[in-house]
Amino acid sequence: MTKPASTPAKALFIAPTALDAGLTSICLGLVRALDSVGLRVSFCKPVSQPKETTDTVDRSVHFIGAMTGRELPNPISLKQAQQLMSQQQGELLMERIVGLYQECAGNADVVIVEGLVPDRSEAYTARINVEVARALNAEVILVTTPGSRSPDELDDHMEMASRLFAAPDDPDVIGVILNKVGAPAQDMGHPYREYVQTEPQPAQPDYGQLCQIFQPNRLRLLGCVPWRRDLIAPRTTDVARALRARVIHEGKLHYRRVSNFTICARTVRNMVESLRPGTLIITPGDREDVIVTTCMAALSGVPLAGLVVTGDLEPDPRILRLCQPALETGLPLLATASDTYDSATLLANMNTEVPIDDHQRIESVMEVVSQQLDLEWLQKHCAISREPRMSPAAFRYRLAERARNANKRIVLPEGNEPRTIRAAAICHERGIARCVLVGSAKDIQAMAATQGVILPSSIEIIDPDEVRSRYIDPMVELRKHKGLTPQMAEAQLEDNVVLATMMLARGEVDGLVSGAVHTTANTIRPALQLIKSPPGVTVVSSVFFMCLPEQVLVYGDCAINPDPNAEELADIAIQSADSAAAFGIVPRVAMISYSTGTSGTGVDVDKVREATRIAKEKRPDLLIDGPLQYDAAAITSVAKAKAPNSPVAGRATVFIFPDLNTGNTTYKAVQRSANVVSIGPMLQGLQKPVNDLSRGALVDDIVFTVALTAVQAAQAAGEI
Repeated sequence: MTKPASTPAKALFIAPTALDAGLTSICLGLVRALDSVGLRVSFCKPVSQPKETTDTVDRSVHFIGAMTGRELPNPISLKQAQQLMSQQQGELLMERIVGLYQECAGNADVVIVEGLVPDRSEAYTARINVEVARALNAEVILVTTPGSRSPDELDDHMEMASRLFAAPDDPDVIGVILNKVGAPAQDMGHPYREYVQTEPQPAQPDYGQLCQIFQPNRLRLLGCVPWRRDLIAPRTTDVARALRARVIHEGKLHYRRVSNFTICARTVRNMVESLRPGTLIITPGDREDVIVTTCMAALSGVPLAGLVVTGDLEPDPRILRLCQPALETGLPLLATASDTYDSATLLANMNTEVPIDDHQRIESVMEVVSQQLDLEWLQKHCAISREPRMSPAAFRYRLAERARNANKRIVLPEGNEPRTIRAAAICHERGIARCVLVGSAKDIQAMAATQGVILPSSIEIIDPDEVRSRYIDPMVELRKHKGLTPQMAEAQLEDNVVLATMMLARGEVDGLVSGAVHTTANTIRPALQLIKSPPGVTVVSSVFFMCLPEQVLVYGDCAINPDPNAEELADIAIQSADSAAAFGIVPRVAMISYSTGTSGTGVDVDKVREATRIAKEKRPDLLIDGPLQYDAAAITSVAKAKAPNSPVAGRATVFIFPDLNTGNTTYKAVQRSANVVSIGPMLQGLQKPVNDLSRGALVDDIVFTVALTAVQAAQAAGEI
């Protein structure tokens, strides 16, 4: 259903109740949360309030633009807003803000409006918040941090904050989000500083039950976002900037993160416990014993954040040569002219805000915040009569939900690979799948420990040496028509991917994910030999889910078939349409060619034309059209000129390419030039799901591929 032009977007004004409430994080998390349930959400920052005098762009607007691809107008500066208020021109200020809001609202269903942080040193901030919320007819959500307040004290604090919006013509305060719940007390020092917790921390109060303000018919508790050390962890490069340090060895300076730092001027035996993942070691430059010990930890696989030598003393070149193998593991080595005490003081005073270029960290913040919000209530409250769109966030959210409901057992043959281990732990933590890691339990546990990953007890580890023999006879039976002997089967089963594929073939697991260290051929070949296709399927193909800023598209086939004929291309189109529908994407299939409609001739375009005819004949229930050029399939204005009568042109969601050369080139071009996340390739046409990873896959890529596989397994079993 199309949203009527007269239906205005719902405005949610996010008002912090105090300094350091984490306002930007909450606003970005709300954008992600509402986006994940299919609402068209926009963002508006009416007045900019930079913390740093060096800030040249507004952080919130920058992050939203970077994470969503949207271009948003620049906010009015706080200085300008204060001048207008002091000159009794508040109405003019509100007119400008309403105009700014309308630019942001566009075709949105809901607009998140970020308010100002109340600051006694800045005049008018509280008054501007009230006036903006009133001018936009916005509903208000308060953001506060409990800190050390008791539930009664928190009640008083929120009552006072909500009274600011208590005038008869003011908008409603509809709820509260508690942020940084469980943050360390101030006397525990700076959150980056290493500390020893000698007493157990008290359990956090159940604010939802104990605070009177959250009782029925009052304010709704919309979320409790926990304080997490990893969400404030800077990159080692940020630390180098803060210390004005010289880089002796870069290593993974731009990727390692500092979860804590420790000053090591102790003996070696007293510093060993400090050598943990994410720790930044700070030591005087002449402490060669500490330098060598740190490098030994790096060589053993501990991903330390880095090593900083102080006092304007660089290690002896002979020591550096000795430590070179450790440095090559990615350990950054920095030197600073400051002494150890001054270096620690500088770090203790580092700004914990996300740097403007740290998109990975802000992505993590958005994801964590969105997962802690009352999505069901927010979706109902913001609902309007409009078909939800399949945004990337909505796709990932629904994918994870369906995977949780499927509750499938997924085997990961690369069991001792660090990213795979971390992904398996996340899958169990989120309930996405029951993962089976193939490998030596000792090796897997050791690798998990060096990576700082605590493996849940529910993760199953299968040692291939202990089970390999049981699959020899079944494999011979499956491949005897190809002359496979027991000796050959035993040799092939030395490959853990082959072993895991046999587990899948025998129904011991529901799906398989591999490819973090193996090639696509290594992953797919055993599946083609041992799993095979169901009756009636003529071709095994693949799709990528392309997560564009505004929607998710399906591309097929970009990984398997070099040059499918018309019959095979029709089957790929049908498989891809069914895959799209299985994951909540309404399939409108465009058969891509260099020509649109009847305008071109030639063998290649004729193949696409014939494939379109066959696909329509086989599946008249699907919207399929072709041949279509890519721009005619994707862009409404081009479609009106080139294919005005097409039911697909201009709004295609499934793009079928005529051959592998075209498909793979297009997907890579879109992925790289537009910085688009692609999930896949997901294989289609097998009796049981096997999916491949890129060897450069991130942990999140593996998690979502596991989720895809779980949903495919449920679909293959007829459960969805």
